[in-house]
Amino acid sequence: MNDRVPAQAEIVIVGGGVAGTSLAWQLTRLGKRDIVLLERGTLTCGTSWHAAGLIMQLRATHAMTDLSRWNAEGYPALEAETGFATGFKQNGTLAIARNDDRLHELRRRATIAKSYGIAADLITPREAGELYPGLDTSVVRGALFIPRDGQLNAVDTVMAFTAGARKGGTQVFENSPVTAIDRRTGGGYRVATPQGTVDCETLVLACGLWTRQLAARLGAVVPLNPCEHFYVVTEALDIATPGLPVLRDTDGYVYVKEDAGKLLVGAFEPKAKPLPLRSLPARAEFIELPEDWDHFALPYGAACESIPALENVGISRFMNGPESFTPDANFAIGEVPGLPGLYVSAGYNSEGFEMAPGASRALAEWIVEGEPTMDLADVDVARFHPFQMNTAYVEARAAESLSSIFHMHWPNLQRHSARPMRKGALHDRLAARGACFGETLGWERANWYAPPGMEPRDVYSWHRPNWYEHTAAECRAVRENVAIFDLSSFGKHLVQGRDACGLLQRLCANDVDVAPGRIVYTHMLNRRGGIEADVTVNRLAEDRFMVVSSAAFQPRDRAWIERHIAPGEHVFLTDVTAGWSVLAVQGPRSRALLQSLTDADLSNDAFPFASSREIDLGFGRVLANRLTFVGELGWELYVPTELVQDTYDLIVAKGAGFDLRHAGYHALEHLRLERGYREFSLDLTPDDTPYEAGLGFTVKPDKQGGFIGRDAVVGQRGKALDKRMVLFRLEDPEPVLHKDELIRMNGKIVGYLRSGAYSFTLGHAVGMGYVRHPEGVTAQLLASNEFEIEIANECFRAQASLQAFFDPTGERTRG
Repeated sequence: MNDRVPAQAEIVIVGGGVAGTSLAWQLTRLGKRDIVLLERGTLTCGTSWHAAGLIMQLRATHAMTDLSRWNAEGYPALEAETGFATGFKQNGTLAIARNDDRLHELRRRATIAKSYGIAADLITPREAGELYPGLDTSVVRGALFIPRDGQLNAVDTVMAFTAGARKGGTQVFENSPVTAIDRRTGGGYRVATPQGTVDCETLVLACGLWTRQLAARLGAVVPLNPCEHFYVVTEALDIATPGLPVLRDTDGYVYVKEDAGKLLVGAFEPKAKPLPLRSLPARAEFIELPEDWDHFALPYGAACESIPALENVGISRFMNGPESFTPDANFAIGEVPGLPGLYVSAGYNSEGFEMAPGASRALAEWIVEGEPTMDLADVDVARFHPFQMNTAYVEARAAESLSSIFHMHWPNLQRHSARPMRKGALHDRLAARGACFGETLGWERANWYAPPGMEPRDVYSWHRPNWYEHTAAECRAVRENVAIFDLSSFGKHLVQGRDACGLLQRLCANDVDVAPGRIVYTHMLNRRGGIEADVTVNRLAEDRFMVVSSAAFQPRDRAWIERHIAPGEHVFLTDVTAGWSVLAVQGPRSRALLQSLTDADLSNDAFPFASSREIDLGFGRVLANRLTFVGELGWELYVPTELVQDTYDLIVAKGAGFDLRHAGYHALEHLRLERGYREFSLDLTPDDTPYEAGLGFTVKPDKQGGFIGRDAVVGQRGKALDKRMVLFRLEDPEPVLHKDELIRMNGKIVGYLRSGAYSFTLGHAVGMGYVRHPEGVTAQLLASNEFEIEIANECFRAQASLQAFFDPTGERTRG
C-alpha cells in the first residue's frame, strides 16, 4: 500500500480502534468506497487492545437496548463477510443479584428483553450454580441468564473490522498521527499527517481518549475523560471451562469471564480513579498504568465471595489501562453542532465492543442519509453544553460515570459529583424552604420539599421512595389550591431577524405565524416525520420569537435550529436561558393570587390560554405566559434574572394568605402524567410522529410553504394508525409505574410504557406508551380488549384510553 495518504477523500476517520474500524466497515456496507482511516500508532493501540471483550444485548432502557442488541447479529456477520475469526462465542451472561432490590432490577430487564425477543431467563440460585460451577449460591438471591450474550477477542475483532473495511475500499494508514486539523473555506476539512495532507467532505473523530482534545481544535464540545480501569487474569483454574458464562456480580462491582482456561476479573468499582488527560503520554501506544491492589481489593474481595476459588489462585496479570467516560455514561455519536460534516464516535465508557455494531451502524446511516435513521437523542453529541468541557467537572463526572455502570438504576437517581454547578438565582431561598435538589445539565433544581425537621435527602426505592408523601402533598396543593414551581432551567432561545418567521415555519409542524402575544405548542420534525424537538414558540414581535424547550435538550434543540439556517438567511439565534428566570404559579387559585399583585386584567377574556403579555408585578415588569404543564389554571412568569428574587419574595409573601405551597419537579412529573402531557425523550422521540403521539392538533399540513417532515406525516391525518400513544391506569392501587414496563393485550405484547408515575389524584399508577396493532389502534380496540401492564415479570390489569384519565377535555386549564 502507498505510504502517502491521498490528497482527497470523501470520508476521513481518525482512530484505528473498535469505534473507527467498525464505522469504516459499516460505511462500506452502505456503498461508501472513498474512505481513509488514520491511526496514530498501530491498530488497537489506544484502549481497544486491553478491552475485556464482553458482549451484551440487554441494557437498562429500551433506547440503549435498541442499539446494543445488534451484537448477536453483527459479529457473526462480520466473521462471515471477512473470514476473520473474532473469538465471538455465545456462552451467555449470568447476572446475579445479592438482594431483593437488585433482583427487582433484573426482573425489569427480563421484561425489556421480552419486547425485543431476546432470550432472558430468570433463574433460581440453585440453577445459577448449575450454570456456573464454583459459584457460591449462598450470596445469590436470584439471577438472570441471557444465553446469546458472550465474549470475544478484542484485538482479533478490530482486525476483522479492518479487513472488512479494506475489502470495501477503505485505505488504512497506521503510524499516521494527526498533526494539524482545519476547517476549509467553502466546506470540508483538511487533515495533516507526517504521510501527507488529505482533504475531505466528512471527517469522523473516533480516537478514544484523545477525541476531546482533537475536537477542541475545531471548537467542538466532546466532554470525556479517562479513568483507570482494572482487571486481573488468574492462573489456570479447573472451573474456567470454554463454555462458562460471563458472570456479572453488580452488587460486588465485578464481572468475571473465562480467558483461555483462566478467569479474568474486572471491576466497575464504586469510587473510581479519574486521570487528568495531561498525565497521559501524548504519543504512547499500549498504555499500561501501575498496579493498585489497594484500590482493587474491594471488588476482588467481592469476587472471592461469589467465587471462593479465587481466594487461593495466583494472579498471572494485573491490567490497569485508561478508558474514556462521558459525564452521563452514554457514548457520543453524531454530527457536531456548528461544524457541518464533522462527526464523532467516542466516549464508550468501557463498552465499545458491546456497542460497536449498533452504534457504528446508526452513525453510518446518519452520515449517508444526512440525519439519524433512529432515535439517538440520548447519545447525540449535540446534547452537551460548553460548560461540560471544564477539566475539573469532566474529571469528577467521568469517575462517577465509571461507577454508575454497575450501580442500581433507581428511578430518579441523581448524580453527586461536580455539584452544585449551575445555581439559579433562587437556589438559596428554595434551600431554606427545604428543597431537595436534583441536577439536569448542571442546573440545580428543586425535586421535592422536605417538611421542617426532615433532612432533604433522597432515599431511593423501586416502589415508594421517601419523598412520595411530600410530593403527594405538593400535587394536592396544585390540584386543590395553588403552588409555585421554579422552572428557570427551561432552555430559552431568541430567534430574531427578518427571516426568523420563515425559518421557524419551515422547522415547525404547527403554524407559528401568529399575532405577537400568542404562544404555539409545536414540534420540529425530521424527514421521517419523527419528533426532533418539542417546544413552545412565543411570538414577541413580527421579527422576534422566543423558543422554549426542556433544560436537558436545550443544546440539542439549539443545534437543530442552527443546522437549518440557510446561507444568506437574516436570522440571529441567541441563547437567553440564564437571562430569564421562570416562576410557574399553578392551581385553581393562581388567578386570585396573581391578580392581587398586578393591575393587569387576568380574566379569561383579557388573558386567554396560550397568550403572552408583559405585566407589572411588584416593582418589576415580567412576561406572563398563560400556560400549564400540570393541567391546571396557571401562568409561567418569565422574570429578568436580576429581578426574580424580589418577584419571588413578593409572590411568596402574598401567597401566605392563599396557603401557597412550593412544588418540585417530582410533582410536575406526577401531575403531567395523570393529565397525559407528553415529554420529549420519553413519550416523544425521533421515531414517533405527532399523529402517533395523539398530538395531531399540532400539525398544520396545509400551511403555506410546508415544513420539514410534512410529506412523511400528511398521510397519517385522519387515519387509524397501527401505532398510537395509549394511556393506562392500573386497577390495583398498590403497584408503581416508572417506564419500560410491557403492555399486553389479551396476553400478547403490543408495546411498552414510555413513562409512568403514581397518580396521587386518582389513587392508582398511570402510564403511557405506544400500542401497535396492524388493523389500527382505535378507541374501539381499547374498549373491546383486555390490557395488562407487566412490571418486573408480574402482570397487572389496566384500563386503556386514548385520552387522559384526569380532566380529559382540559376544562381545568381554561378555568
